[in-house]
Amino acid sequence: MAVGAFSGAVGGVSGLLRLRRTPREAAPVAAAARLNGSVGEGGNLVWGRQLRPGLLLESAPVAAVPCSMTAPARRRLLLPEGEVAAVGFLQKYPALVTGFFFFMWYFLNVIFNILNKKIYNYFPYPYFVSVVHLAVGVVYCLISWGVGLPKRAPIDSNLLKLLIPVSVCHALGHVTSNVSFAAVAVSFTHTIKALEPFFNAAASQFILGQQLPLSLWLSLAPVVLGVSMASLTELSFNWLGFISAMISNISFTYRSIYSKKAMTDMDSTNVYAYISIIALIVCLPPAIIVEGPQLLQHGFKDAIGKVGLTKFVSDLFWVGMFYHLYNQIATNTLERVAPLTHAVGNVLKRVFVIGFSIIVFGNRISTQTGIGTAVAIAGVAMYSFIKAQIEEEKRKGKTA
Repeated sequence: MAVGAFSGAVGGVSGLLRLRRTPREAAPVAAAARLNGSVGEGGNLVWGRQLRPGLLLESAPVAAVPCSMTAPARRRLLLPEGEVAAVGFLQKYPALVTGFFFFMWYFLNVIFNILNKKIYNYFPYPYFVSVVHLAVGVVYCLISWGVGLPKRAPIDSNLLKLLIPVSVCHALGHVTSNVSFAAVAVSFTHTIKALEPFFNAAASQFILGQQLPLSLWLSLAPVVLGVSMASLTELSFNWLGFISAMISNISFTYRSIYSKKAMTDMDSTNVYAYISIIALIVCLPPAIIVEGPQLLQHGFKDAIGKVGLTKFVSDLFWVGMFYHLYNQIATNTLERVAPLTHAVGNVLKRVFVIGFSIIVFGNRISTQTGIGTAVAIAGVAMYSFIKAQIEEEKRKGKTA
């Protein structure tokens, strides 16, 4: 299902998801329960499993399988005696499949950012466009429920109370990200959003009371320095774009905090569907109040006059689909690789988006802005590497 970015420290809405396992199953699947909190471009959300509906099916308890065991050995252990497993192409070449997921993750993310900015160049109404992003995702969810992939999970008042704070933060972060995208260059917004790990670390330390090692804090210094350098000489700088991106960082940080407090047994696809519906309801009133009169007066008319009705509607539909699909692909990628690999991939994804946006839109950047962006990205890479190592050590400690 449908954010934004992708590189957090506390754990995003995926922190809501606790897979239902028997005690014997808990240890071998610990490595798969990875948390991720940023959302790249509106909060790099990673959740949803429609592309792999088989994962949603409950399975009978099986014997614990060591994480170090090879895939063929695991299949032999889990099969009844004398039965031979059929190995398909996807199972035979898992590296190719993983590479495909990474490629699609990057491709869809870049296309989303480029198309999103092109829309803002002739239709500068980020509140309405944010609503479209969520609305397309909600329709996708409803259709998925309608055909039973996945089957809709029931929701009660208690779960609704847990999901509302997460959804509100998700909506606020998504809208402010788009306000920033509309106001400044895509590359600059992504540079500012590289500060997400700093806000997540601060929330972990001072709000959740989790002690972070000094090395983790030191790795954030180049992130802050790089963003500061880039901001001082950014040619497209304006305060609306800068402040909106910072509010987005804070919103996604609080979304991570509320996610920690709102653990649920519901599968990821249904959780995100409900969050999307609630976030859409939250986004509608401000979009109507802030941009409604302008849209009715001249906004729609001007956009249609510039590009035509067919292209206007088509652009809005496809940007919503790309927003949804790149987040869903990110989930599938996260489930296939180790946290460190995903963290590195996330950093490279941001580099790809910044680079392609500069090429496509021909944005001029100063030397200092370029250096600052590179320093910030390098800092995020160091932070991701150290954070992933810490999480891996914790996992090994629990399974030892």
